[in-house]
Amino acid sequence: MNSSFSVIGLSTGIIRSKDSIVDRVIAAAHETCGGFMDGDIIILAETAVATAEGNVIALDSVIPSARAEALGKKYHMDSRTVEIVLAESDSVVGGITGFLLCMKAGTLLPNAGVDASNAPIGCVTPLPKDPDASARSIQAEIRSQCKVKVGVIIADSRTHAMRLGCSGVAIGCAGIPSVIDDRGRSDLFGRKLEVTKRAIADNIASAAELVMGEADECMPAAIIRGLDLPIGLQSGVETIDADECLFMGVFKTSRDNT
Repeated sequence: MNSSFSVIGLSTGIIRSKDSIVDRVIAAAHETCGGFMDGDIIILAETAVATAEGNVIALDSVIPSARAEALGKKYHMDSRTVEIVLAESDSVVGGITGFLLCMKAGTLLPNAGVDASNAPIGCVTPLPKDPDASARSIQAEIRSQCKVKVGVIIADSRTHAMRLGCSGVAIGCAGIPSVIDDRGRSDLFGRKLEVTKRAIADNIASAAELVMGEADECMPAAIIRGLDLPIGLQSGVETIDADECLFMGVFKTSRDNT
């Protein structure tokens, strides 16, 4: 992997429901850097992808259940938003003021990814229905239109345990491995690495977040150029079972002991 690379933000304008996000990023890439090149990794904000796919929910259309009303009162949330979060979650683990901590598709995340940021007024945007499939589709369409081999990452911003602020995380991936296994390599002193795996897609998503932003930048996409990662047909973001997760394991143990 090349140790020198560039991060190029792509300004697309506001993306609305049913817009072609591929056409927007192709036009932005042509205007910004002359178009896509073989080996580029394209990062797209999950809200932009979900919006383009029509996955936007007007709060006025939601009738909250009794459970949503109770959780909304407990955690000081709009019960309509809670109802959407419940529908998007596999389970609710707990919460704090303004947020429910949820399990969804094998990962922990606040509000099951339901977000009002960068959504139309009075609406929220859940995560794309199948982020890996979205990444594969976008990759194939760019390859067809531009005749280049690129990787695609659908990125979200997440908080991390005991840390202030957000960083990027990949929720969908196509064309590159999401994780590279470094087990068996030697450290500086010749010891064999036994557990180290690099979250390549997450690291790329975080690098892209530096130029994409979270506010009114209107830059929901970026190119990472020069990493020299091989582009292939692999897709998917690797996860682990909750029983294998350090944080979930400690959390479960502490609950079992109460």
